[in-house]
Amino acid sequence: MDLKQLAYFVRVAELGSFTRAAIALDVAQPALSRQVRLLEVELRQNLLTRNGRGATPTEAGKLLLEHGRGILHQVERAREELGRVRGALAGRVAIGLPPSVAKVLTVPLVREFRKRMPEATLSISEGLSVGMHEALANGRLDIALLYNAGPSPELELTPLLEEPLFLVQRRSGKTAARARSIALRELAALPLVIPSRPNAIRMLVETEMAKLGCQLQVALEIDGVAAILDLVEDGAGSAVLSHNAVATSAHPQAFALRPIATPGLRSKLTAAMSSQRPATLTQTSVLQLIQQTARSLLAPV
Repeated sequence: MDLKQLAYFVRVAELGSFTRAAIALDVAQPALSRQVRLLEVELRQNLLTRNGRGATPTEAGKLLLEHGRGILHQVERAREELGRVRGALAGRVAIGLPPSVAKVLTVPLVREFRKRMPEATLSISEGLSVGMHEALANGRLDIALLYNAGPSPELELTPLLEEPLFLVQRRSGKTAARARSIALRELAALPLVIPSRPNAIRMLVETEMAKLGCQLQVALEIDGVAAILDLVEDGAGSAVLSHNAVATSAHPQAFALRPIATPGLRSKLTAAMSSQRPATLTQTSVLQLIQQTARSLLAPV
């Protein structure tokens, strides 16, 4: 069995599409289709059901997918073990970071990664928690930092830290950068610029306010921290964000942060990996590096 053919099949099965798999693998779609078909001929089994919506594994395909992931993982582990004989970790690790976290972590993380693992390669992309959860499931990401991730049989979660959330308002006159606290119940009277569901912060705020019998007053639904802060600065409303999200913005001095109390809101940042694929040694090392870097640079203020 050709390992390249097996890897191609696994990626098509995980992504559910020859087109998406060809893009992810950076190969021409006809070549990808041909290699998967050769694998089917060798095994004398139809592995994928092809239709207008994509490709789904047959019963034989599901069985091979389960074995294929393990085989490819073992091959990667063998390469890494050989690399360790030379005194180095090898392989590629794909990481997903929330935008506000990426601004703080990317440069120091890459710098330390190159120093510790010069023979390995690192891929970093930004995304929202929902999209990154899906990318972990289909193999496009090896590690993702997620906010308020709930327990899932598909994920292995490593808690990193908790960040208090603040009410963020436009700063005017002599208003202090850190203004007096505000009760969570009082947020119901304020027009908010907030991400759409199922954003982690949106769901947290709504859930905690519902416990108090209150509802959000949503002025605008905007997915993107930079755009939210631009609108707050322009007077469109207030926002609920972490200190880090504001501190890494283009104009942090334009905002006043008010601590939210009775009860306070805390957003939990977690490192997630797929439980369907055992972590390689390089991935485990990168996870440890992320833990160290995040806890030193993203500690609550």
